[in-house]
Amino acid sequence: MIEAENVCKTYRIGKVEVPALRGISLQVEKGEFVTIVGPSGSGKSTLFYILGGLTHADSGRVLIDGVNFSTLSDSGRTHLRRSKIGFVFQKFNLLPTLTAEGNIEIARDIAGHQDNAAERERVQRIMQLLGVEKRLDHRPSEMSGGEQQRVALARALINQPAIILADEPTGNLDSQNSEIVLSMLRRSNQELGQTVLMITHNPEAATYGDRVIHMRDGSIVPPEKDPQWSFAHD
Repeated sequence: MIEAENVCKTYRIGKVEVPALRGISLQVEKGEFVTIVGPSGSGKSTLFYILGGLTHADSGRVLIDGVNFSTLSDSGRTHLRRSKIGFVFQKFNLLPTLTAEGNIEIARDIAGHQDNAAERERVQRIMQLLGVEKRLDHRPSEMSGGEQQRVALARALINQPAIILADEPTGNLDSQNSEIVLSMLRRSNQELGQTVLMITHNPEAATYGDRVIHMRDGSIVPPEKDPQWSFAHD
């Protein structure tokens, strides 16, 4: 479902070159829940944006369900993201002027879904599962961080995309809200067959996945070379 082949990315700050990814290759099969762990600066968020088609790699290629992102036009990349991928970000990225329901509805509109009773019922059901059904008429400024992230997750799930890409989805949450978000990601993976790729620096969150990939200094490393690997043996 997701395949990266020898992906490289270097950022240039003035005359200084900062390698972010050094030839990353990985595969995520359909229906897998994979977590990528690593410290800040390991390149995992850069990889997230490249796998999601939100930024370009300098070299290498990324295939989503067999389609090579690099061969697509900007409109083609947008269509692929819209039809195949749901995003969850650490900073929620909700539109501040819209209510929770409005933020979810705009995702449906962009995907071309019609506003009907079945769609509204689906919104209600997802919000109930996430425990924020009573916040549909609230704007982001009127919700806690945990509630905002649960609305953001509902927005990602509402169109039932084949892939969920989550970048530090629990990074700004307390343990209770983290558990709700992670459990919902796991449920969407198990019950809907969605492929989930989650970036995290939290070893405990990483255990929700079927498989853990470790990154350090822009490369994938064996678990034994990652100091955070000790959580698996506790």
